[in-house]
Amino acid sequence: MRALVMRQIRRPDRAVYILLLPLGLAVAVGGCGGGALGAPDGAASDAGGDGAPADGDADGAGGDLGNASFTARASVGQVFVTHAGEGRGLELRDSAGKLVQSGSADKRGSLVFREVAAGKGYRVLAALPAPEQRSQPLDVLAVAESLPPPSFYQSQVLKPGYGYIRTRDGTLLSAFVTLPGPAEAGPYPTVVNYSGYAPSRPGNQVVKGEQASLCGSMPVLCDAPNDPTSLLMAVAGYATVSVNIRGTGCSGGAFDYFETLQQLDGYDVIETVAAQPFVLHHKVGMTGLSYPGISQLFVARTKPPSLAAIVPMSVIGDSRTTLVPGGILNSGFALAWIDNVLSKAAAYGQGWELGQVDAGDETCKENQLLHDQRRDNVAQARAGAWKVSALASALSPAEFAHEIEVPVFLSCQWQDEQTGPFFVSLLNRFKNAKDLRILVGNGVHPDGFSPEVLAEAIAVLDLYVAKRKPKLGGFLPLLAPQFSLQVFGVSAGLPPDRWEGVADHAAALAKWQQEPALQLRMEVGSGDGDAQPGEPVSRFWLQFADWPPPTAPLRLYLQPGGGLAATAPSQASAAARFRVDPGAGERGILKKGNGIFHAKPAWDWRPDLAGDVVAFVGAPLAEETLMAGTGSVDLWVRPSASAADTVGQTDADLEVTLSEVRPDGQEVLVQHGWLRASHRKLDVETSTELFPSPSLRGADEEPLVKGAWTPLRVAIAGFAHVFRKGSKIRLAIDTPGDSRVDWRFELLPAAPGGAPRHVDVAHDADHPSSVLLPRLQGVTLPSAAKSAPPCPSLRGQPCRAFVAIDNSAAP
Repeated sequence: MRALVMRQIRRPDRAVYILLLPLGLAVAVGGCGGGALGAPDGAASDAGGDGAPADGDADGAGGDLGNASFTARASVGQVFVTHAGEGRGLELRDSAGKLVQSGSADKRGSLVFREVAAGKGYRVLAALPAPEQRSQPLDVLAVAESLPPPSFYQSQVLKPGYGYIRTRDGTLLSAFVTLPGPAEAGPYPTVVNYSGYAPSRPGNQVVKGEQASLCGSMPVLCDAPNDPTSLLMAVAGYATVSVNIRGTGCSGGAFDYFETLQQLDGYDVIETVAAQPFVLHHKVGMTGLSYPGISQLFVARTKPPSLAAIVPMSVIGDSRTTLVPGGILNSGFALAWIDNVLSKAAAYGQGWELGQVDAGDETCKENQLLHDQRRDNVAQARAGAWKVSALASALSPAEFAHEIEVPVFLSCQWQDEQTGPFFVSLLNRFKNAKDLRILVGNGVHPDGFSPEVLAEAIAVLDLYVAKRKPKLGGFLPLLAPQFSLQVFGVSAGLPPDRWEGVADHAAALAKWQQEPALQLRMEVGSGDGDAQPGEPVSRFWLQFADWPPPTAPLRLYLQPGGGLAATAPSQASAAARFRVDPGAGERGILKKGNGIFHAKPAWDWRPDLAGDVVAFVGAPLAEETLMAGTGSVDLWVRPSASAADTVGQTDADLEVTLSEVRPDGQEVLVQHGWLRASHRKLDVETSTELFPSPSLRGADEEPLVKGAWTPLRVAIAGFAHVFRKGSKIRLAIDTPGDSRVDWRFELLPAAPGGAPRHVDVAHDADHPSSVLLPRLQGVTLPSAAKSAPPCPSLRGQPCRAFVAIDNSAAP
């Protein structure tokens, strides 16, 4: 097999590894009403001769087709201009001749006018050089009038290999198709992978020499898709269609992070693929981890009729909670990710496009013209676009998940070092999904590729897309151990077939639907049985009907002297303080050596330093205590800084860390939470006793009062953990940083002259700070899991030797 590779992306402060397995955020806007984006109220637009919706190039103004030498096209809420010449001034005018927008063509002669109201008779004008040129009349469509008729999709023909899919505005998206066998032997169950990476990059041969003979029975091995999920599904016997989103790779258009057009394109992709003769039942599923996982959520909300199921892995619940956790900019992974995507969304940015063009692909060449009109999402993030409610809601899957109606299989990890742990806001939002399965455990970003998760994901696709009894067949059992070795550093095979003995598809579907929707994979990496420590195999599972599981919340109060207890403190005045560490936000917890995906990462979770943290430790637990859910750290805080330091006196960045101090002297990291104090106002609709959810709206931002105690709540992100008998619960509060592998925190501006800052935390009778934890109710630890796992071994949860520290008293 061809080796898996890790592409190294350099940042100024460190190297970050983005998973590329070749065995491999421009903002959505626009109201969609109560209907689906793709099929509002069943409406369809007028069609041109090729079945495409009218795009505004008709003779709409008394036969005046314009005299432009450039090309102008209308879309849904946008107008595209190409071939205008570098620097040429362009104006968009409405049917009355009123100026709507203006701009200059870029170095490729292109310009995109965005946020254009729906209407007829727009024109693009270029006054210079004389004589004035104007385009034909352009009709800008609203979402509700943009849906093509079925013939638009049925008229397109996709064949194995590389090609293009036409969307409703005429944009061509590059696609790569694989079949598990000859076309005449189909139809085949089919899945779609849709992202801004390079899924449509033409395939390569992954077997050579004597192994090339396998290509006769499994052609995909000699013409493999570029996305790892597509390859895995191809080897499992599925046809795959891997598509580059608008403005990336060889696809046309300009990139904008999950914009409305990108979602509508997804609808069009699903319907076009499902119409192909090689597609079994003319229904398709969607697959993918991370970016192609998140895109599934946005596409599914448009309700394409031919979408059978989605299986998103390692996703976000809200773009903001990854970009600005608690209101603090994630200058590490979040900004680096979108910067990477943006750079690759430039013309020829992914590298492979030029090869296509050199080989004669004129469509790819033409499609590059608009790529440099991509929106600068990094600039948007830094400008605070996330504080705008309507904008933020459009980019929050948790806010639109109720619109998704197809069956959903969702897999995520509590300690995900990239997309983060706040997918938890999504878990109880799939109110209208036909069927739902949520599989969550401790672990890191690529753990959706672990064999036991992969087996469950394929089972869902078998049940709803292939409509057959689940099976782990084809070459997948042979590939899985090698795949696991390359990703995780250990060879892990597929789990036993749990569908053995089930009679048929109907019986299997009934069995699956009777199982609880929420499945928690506990102590993944414990190394039980034949598994090695760190191997992505769970120790046991917990099952619940939905999220959050039933709890008997445990409240522990911060005590003078650094303790945690069930009773509130009685002292009249008591407070501890920590020194703000301005460099903490740029430090992580992994050193050189094995990466975070490996079974044995090179952890560097350093001991806390006295004075830089306030920490509180409970008494030894009298019994095993299982927790699953979110937590709330309810604090009274008071920042302290010099008289000249206004920021330091009225705001503070906070990080809370929950850990287990074991009887053997090891401390195990459980979970974190973050908050900028000025963003302490909560969203009353989504906050609960156990999950304080900051609104993160600009209108709700409020400084602290100088010298006064202020109550606030910091959310502990979702987790599931067993605190063993004799262990102690520890809560630490300090400056954000020294806590994550890939996240970095852009802290408040430094104090003038580097003067010190402190944050005081009260814990007295009038200011009883506390932590509320999600102790499970009525759940017993399996006898086989009574002993604590080796330390370290749990995936995503580093260990360190526990060092007790004395808190510094606040004056």
